[in-house]
Amino acid sequence: MSETSPSWHGTTILSVRKGGRVVIAGDGQVSLGQTVIKHNARKVRRIGGGTILVGFAGATADAFTLMERLEGKLEKHPGQLMRACVELAKDWRTDRYLRRLEAMMAVADKDVSLVLTGQGDVLEPEDGLIGIGSGGNYALSAARALLDIEGLDAEAIVRKSMAVAADICVYTNTNILVESL
Repeated sequence: MSETSPSWHGTTILSVRKGGRVVIAGDGQVSLGQTVIKHNARKVRRIGGGTILVGFAGATADAFTLMERLEGKLEKHPGQLMRACVELAKDWRTDRYLRRLEAMMAVADKDVSLVLTGQGDVLEPEDGLIGIGSGGNYALSAARALLDIEGLDAEAIVRKSMAVAADICVYTNTNILVESL
């Protein structure tokens, strides 16, 4: 793509772990340059027989390739999300084909939440919060502010935080898909 070609933008993915639950949400907007191409994209999926949630930011085809690879790693290492993610990150970093993929993933099961990047990072946040994508930092900031408020569960925090991100980030809309474990 040349420097004058519009680039794909958009995505806010937020994961919140609180009260024994983990929730991942993603907005539905896909933009090309200054044009909204789609309003209802599904950027959050269940894999591993429904026991693992994945939210992705970046190129869709790249993210699907990575999710398929992660499912393969989970088949080799059942019930070991961390191990499967580390194995995927190794491949992503060293394989010539995978190295070119442009995506980030937030991955969670009942026990652990992780961020995976193409630089070989497998990061577990200390506070159980993950925000990725163009509006990720806005949603993450809102979630941090709401995390200790009594009476707000993980889903309520995700929904309120995603609304904040949608109000601030032009690449984020209010068509939010929420999945929880």
